[in-house]
Amino acid sequence: MTLKTQRAWQRMLSGRRLDLLDPSPLDVEIDDIAHGLSRVARWNGQTKGDWAFSVAQHSLVVEEIAVKLKPELPRQWRLAALLHDAPEYVVGDLITPFKAAVGPGYKALETRLLEAVLLRFQLPAELPKTVAALIKRADRAAAFLEATQLAGFEPREARRLFDSRAEHLGLELSPWPPEKAKRRFVERFAELA
Repeated sequence: MTLKTQRAWQRMLSGRRLDLLDPSPLDVEIDDIAHGLSRVARWNGQTKGDWAFSVAQHSLVVEEIAVKLKPELPRQWRLAALLHDAPEYVVGDLITPFKAAVGPGYKALETRLLEAVLLRFQLPAELPKTVAALIKRADRAAAFLEATQLAGFEPREARRLFDSRAEHLGLELSPWPPEKAKRRFVERFAELA
């Protein structure tokens, strides 16, 4: 069976059919993204609390940190920060060591999905390098907070692996139930879009 004859699409609750190999911005809906991300666990679910720390909640934290790092960040780039992990609504959240093991094919798939999402919401498919770097810094800072507050990392170990600039931002993380994460993600999207 060739790749072309295998099913490479995912049916969404909105009724959309997202082709993973050739995603169209027309098949991307914010409710599908919020629903999926609110149910995808960061750290493979290996976090403290009654609920998994979802990618939806993580995305909100990343956007908040990006603004703390650059308070004058324009609304469109705040939206890009919120959507930075949007492809995970359909492919899940692979931990970084696993992504490295899978290889560059996974990164290419994830990039195509992100480009479709960004285009759907009137953002450029390729973000300016300074914006992408800021979002990456905020993402790594969020990972530091998650690692030390939720995933059992000692601060010393986390400082070696992640961006510890978030250590002094005063953000306290506590996992939300999926419905709250979904609602807050959609609300923040509406404020920024």
